Amino acid sequence: MQYTRESAIERLLKNYEPYYDIHRMINGDQSPITARCDFFEHSGQYVISKKAELWSADNEEFLYLVNVPHLTLDLFESLKNEIHEDGMGRIHVGPDHMASYITAVFVCDICDEDARKALKKCRIYKSFHFSLHGWMNFHAALVEVADGKVTSNASGHHVAKILKKILYDTRGKRS
Repeated sequence: MQYTRESAIERLLKNYEPYYDIHRMINGDQSPITARCDFFEHSGQYVISKKAELWSADNEEFLYLVNVPHLTLDLFESLKNEIHEDGMGRIHVGPDHMASYITAVFVCDICDEDARKALKKCRIYKSFHFSLHGWMNFHAALVEVADGKVTSNASGHHVAKILKKILYDTRGKRS
């Protein structure tokens, strides 16, 4: 199926909606970031009473959908930095924090080769208190709607798989 950038983003949002808290960005034409999707998970184990907690772990993800007609290296770098900074400000670090993921999904018509290479090589990782309070990993993925190409950085391979399944898998298609 052939998508426009807007229809691809709408399809992604429709599929993310059951799992994420969706925040559509209303910035006018100031920023190409069209939505932020927040996911929070709390896991734990206790004995008899919740007061007798054995362990607990909090995971969170902040996924940003970016709508740009032409992704250049400069645009990628500036948006990556903006998303990273915003995501870091949202992380809840503490003793129960296990992992946070900041995910940038760039939806574009075309992408410069140097921007694609920079996205593939992008690696941002941070541990908090020597990983005793968890870590953060940055995932980046690119969807080129003109030719249906999906690319990701090393830590975002699972994101690319999900994007391919939502947008281009014809089996079990959700509309």
